[in-house]
Amino acid sequence: MSEEAKDTRRVMEAIEECDSAKFLKAADALHYADLAEIFEGLNDDKREFFSAHIDKEKFADVITDLPDTLVEETMGRLDTDEQREILDQVSDDDRVDILQDVSDDARERLLELVEPDDIEVTKSLLKYGEHTAGGRMTTHFGSIRAEMTIKEALRSLREYSDETESFSRVYVVDAKERLCGYVRFRDLAFNTWETKISSVQREVKRSILASADQEEAAQMVSKYDLFVLPVVDEQNRILGIITHDDVVEILEEESTEDMEKMAGFSGEISEETYLNTPTMTHFKRRFPWLFGLAVLAIASGIVMIKFEHVLESLFILSLFLPMVVAAGGNTGGQASTMVIRAMALGELDEGTLWRVAWKELRLGLMLGSLLGIGMAIITLFIVPMFYHEMPPAIGFTKFAAAVAISLGVQITSSTLVGSLLPIGARAAKIDPAVVAAPAITTIVDVSGMVIYFFVAKAILGL
Repeated sequence: MSEEAKDTRRVMEAIEECDSAKFLKAADALHYADLAEIFEGLNDDKREFFSAHIDKEKFADVITDLPDTLVEETMGRLDTDEQREILDQVSDDDRVDILQDVSDDARERLLELVEPDDIEVTKSLLKYGEHTAGGRMTTHFGSIRAEMTIKEALRSLREYSDETESFSRVYVVDAKERLCGYVRFRDLAFNTWETKISSVQREVKRSILASADQEEAAQMVSKYDLFVLPVVDEQNRILGIITHDDVVEILEEESTEDMEKMAGFSGEISEETYLNTPTMTHFKRRFPWLFGLAVLAIASGIVMIKFEHVLESLFILSLFLPMVVAAGGNTGGQASTMVIRAMALGELDEGTLWRVAWKELRLGLMLGSLLGIGMAIITLFIVPMFYHEMPPAIGFTKFAAAVAISLGVQITSSTLVGSLLPIGARAAKIDPAVVAAPAITTIVDVSGMVIYFFVAKAILGL
């Protein structure tokens, strides 16, 4: 058993025994992320014990790592002085995260507890949406002036060294706080004290507007291998920075959101673990899509009714119907997944629609042709082994051609639809992940039936 597992067990034992001294000692050995995970899994009584006895400085870190649905409840367990201490202990961006996670009434009440030195920056950060670069940035960064010497710059940075999030990049600003460049900390460490900052500063090639989406910020950090990303306003004044730990959280949130929407979930994503998320929450998020897709699937039944006479004329057609329909769902799902991934990575823009359509059309034709030929061979040589009632006017050759052509058309059209629907959704300001797997599968199920029966009717003369 690892040391972390042993410490976790000690914390749980202390909580079970309501032993405050043992709990404090065991909790001190654990990282706040592990303590947050423990807290999330406790019942109300045990959370009360946890909140009452843990060191408040450490509890401040724990709260910043809790799911948003637990933040208000947890803050509510504390008295006013403890709430004030928590808000004072956390960094600016974490304080804003806490305030964004609570109700409007609770936010107003907690804002009154923020220290005067912090209230202005807190309110300024609250102006930005929770999922924007400004909403995720921290204002604790190092900044110096170009006219300073390295000795003066180090003296300036030393004053707020404890609060600064990262010194890997120290930004050079002018008198109006506009971003002029940056220096690495090694530049400060390995040059003489008399060296001017202007002589060692470097150009800032990447920055992002505070109003930009957080996903765009994460993509920039990932694509350009940035240590930190400066966040600026429209006048290029630096407001804060986004660090690698922010990017990890953003990417986790965005990938979870895309996965859930592709699986047909509705509503906001839950930050709570699967087992700690209430069953009713799961139900509310799954039911709307399932109901909507079930209603849409009725169209498949309508198609069956319309072409009932075709099936009655040659019932062996029912053998290949599920295959043709499923093939469309599979290829459409593959195409949509690839396009959504490319969109998420910023590889596709509005001008790439026709390039995507042409690429997927060719791919669909290649896949459809090869699979159609393969299915025709199976129809010609395998089906006659167990089916001997094929009408002479039709024959297995003509029947195999109908199956192959319908399969090829279905795969080609489904591939094209699956690739274009996400792009169309983005143009309509809808999350592309929403139109993925479940929706596309239902759509191509209906189109597959129509294609199959029309081709069979035309080629076989039914």
